[in-house]
Amino acid sequence: MAEVYTRAPVRLEGKYGAMLVCWVLGNGCLFSWNSMLTIQDYYVALFPNYHPSRVLTLIYQPFALGTLAMLAYNEAKINTRKRNLFGYSLFFIATFIVLLLDLATSGKGWLGSFIGICVISGAFGVADAHVQGGMIGDLSFMLPEFLQSFLAGLAASGALTSSLRLITKAAFENSQDGLRKGAILFFAISTLFELLCVLLYAFVFPKLPIVKYYRAKAASEGSKTVASDLAAAGVYKQGPETKNEHDPQQVERLNNKELLLQNIDYAIDLFLIYALTLSIFPGFLSEDTGSHSLGSWYALVLITMYNVWDLIGRYIPLIKCLKLESRKGLMVVILLRSLFVPAFYFTAKYGDQGWMIMLTTLLGLSNGHLTVCVLTCAPKGYKGPEQNALGNLLVLFLLGGIFAGVTLDWLWLIGKGAGVAGC
Repeated sequence: MAEVYTRAPVRLEGKYGAMLVCWVLGNGCLFSWNSMLTIQDYYVALFPNYHPSRVLTLIYQPFALGTLAMLAYNEAKINTRKRNLFGYSLFFIATFIVLLLDLATSGKGWLGSFIGICVISGAFGVADAHVQGGMIGDLSFMLPEFLQSFLAGLAASGALTSSLRLITKAAFENSQDGLRKGAILFFAISTLFELLCVLLYAFVFPKLPIVKYYRAKAASEGSKTVASDLAAAGVYKQGPETKNEHDPQQVERLNNKELLLQNIDYAIDLFLIYALTLSIFPGFLSEDTGSHSLGSWYALVLITMYNVWDLIGRYIPLIKCLKLESRKGLMVVILLRSLFVPAFYFTAKYGDQGWMIMLTTLLGLSNGHLTVCVLTCAPKGYKGPEQNALGNLLVLFLLGGIFAGVTLDWLWLIGKGAGVAGC
């Protein structure tokens, strides 16, 4: 039966259910990609001459950045439901193809196999652009807790995949072809998880009362991107406030350029956060940290520590006194993170594994904390359509920072006198 939403829900029905679904959907946004990153020990063994930890990330990012640039430019005209469903479905299909490719090639490290993995990496980038920008834009006009839960889910995907990889690696460590068996099990689980996200977004999330309310409110403020999700939830109009929906005062909104100029510091913040983080993680941590007593487990332990503390950092802003909301304060702290570069360089050269683990912990903690602070503070004070557009623009700068970071990551090879062709 079709419903009409005329006022805010008295008890915010479905709030905690929506937070849980947002957390799972956040997981799904990066679960497949983090799976590919986390099994770098398998790909490094399979393709030792191709620097998979760096090459796959470098391929992923242009596809993500280019796709999101087009989507952000046309954000006001795009059907959010179709956008997000396409993204999650592409994650599911591409992850399943990774599994099929490994089975079809019997785990052989041929150039053709590596090219296939690279193509799938590009597909993950396209899917990420659809889902991450679409979801963050959509959640920006709802409760801040929804956005925080989604961002925590993004980090949780890294922590979950790392933990799962530790388990599968340990389970098959002493068996023949153990690395490959663990990787196959890993991607089978990832495929099922992405299918769960498709079903949750299609049939559960749109029908939660509080989600219907905020989407109806956004529609009353002039948003056209939520129409399909409202229809899927059985909402055909948004009540008395829509009587003035053609009034210029009702639907007038800032354009993308105006939004960006008003929030350029937040955009630069996100660019710098991820340029720094991705110049170190995962490439440097996977290949350039030397040999230590943990052996083949060392890189995996470092990646796991980063992911776990990135997740913890995204929950710290829930404690009001620890949430950094000052725009100048955010910029100062983010600029100070540049000290991580010399710290990692000298620790890799002269320090032991304990210091490296501590630095990796701080890198993840600061990345998660600052990301949530920026993305939850920026949308305050805007109308629903403006918050959606701003969310997309900020994610564009975030992905731009990631692309810059994975490009800068190659500079670590200069000190080793190495290049792709020479290694």
